[in-house]
Amino acid sequence: MCTSVSMNNGGFCFGRNMDIEFTLESSVVLTPRCYPLEFRAAGTLTEHYAYIGAAALSDGTPLYFDAMNEKGLCAAALSFPECVYLRTHAESKSEIAPFELISWVLSQCADIPQVMSLLSETVLTDIPFSEAMPNTPLHWHFADRSSALVLECTAEGMKLHHDPVGVLTNSPPFEHHLMNLRQYGHLTTGYPTSEEQYLSPFGRGFGAVGLPGDMSPMSRYVRAAFLKLNTPPLSGEKLITQHFHVLECVSMPRGSVYTEDGREEITAYTSCMCGSSYYFRTYNDSRIRAVDMAKEALSSAALVCYPMEDEGHFVHLN
Repeated sequence: MCTSVSMNNGGFCFGRNMDIEFTLESSVVLTPRCYPLEFRAAGTLTEHYAYIGAAALSDGTPLYFDAMNEKGLCAAALSFPECVYLRTHAESKSEIAPFELISWVLSQCADIPQVMSLLSETVLTDIPFSEAMPNTPLHWHFADRSSALVLECTAEGMKLHHDPVGVLTNSPPFEHHLMNLRQYGHLTTGYPTSEEQYLSPFGRGFGAVGLPGDMSPMSRYVRAAFLKLNTPPLSGEKLITQHFHVLECVSMPRGSVYTEDGREEITAYTSCMCGSSYYFRTYNDSRIRAVDMAKEALSSAALVCYPMEDEGHFVHLN
């Protein structure tokens, strides 16, 4: 489970909830411009854009869950079970493993048009990180200040979808989420003064009576879309704070969701990428912390890592 949201009404930010059923040892990792990127089947990049995001380090390799590059392009990988069909080989295209895709895109692209161009010459192949780490079924959300894009691999092939809403959750496929969203056009945010206002999609009316509140991917998609589309123009810290509030409304507190084998699924962390900074908070520490990429040596060749510590902090006023 996961939810990602792109907000560009006023300022621009992008981020996600990482919903997971096991302990996630992640860090905020900066990959600088001269860190060599060794792709399994597509060669090595020795110079590229710098990017920062949440990643797990495996044998010194950052496996990114979400990230933003120095040009402001953002990406997130979300769970997409039962819908992924990966190729085993491709002719005349760059073969990229799913765990490499965020680095492949953010290292070379400055905006969504460049992402579309690069991915048109890319194929996702079933190359695992290791025998002990097979590929996880995923789809991807990309966004810049102007637009958003969803990449999915299904039985019909690898598809790029223009995302007019700026929200992504999990299965079913993206087109089903857009179709389902249409039946909630009557939702409103205040008390209606006329029939026209009541019928206006996402207008003012009844305070979201009828907004689905369960944790399923389709309900979280509708809820996140409604809250995002009703956010007034904001920028700076107000935008960042609003982004965390929107994602909090689709987060998973302990005890709300269990997997088939009885494990608790929680929102391990929430991220927000804005300007040159990566903001995050974790399940046990609701403080918003930040790492500013602009304050690091972007032209170096060494990774920079900040552990995402998850210990609670309380302020006692008496």
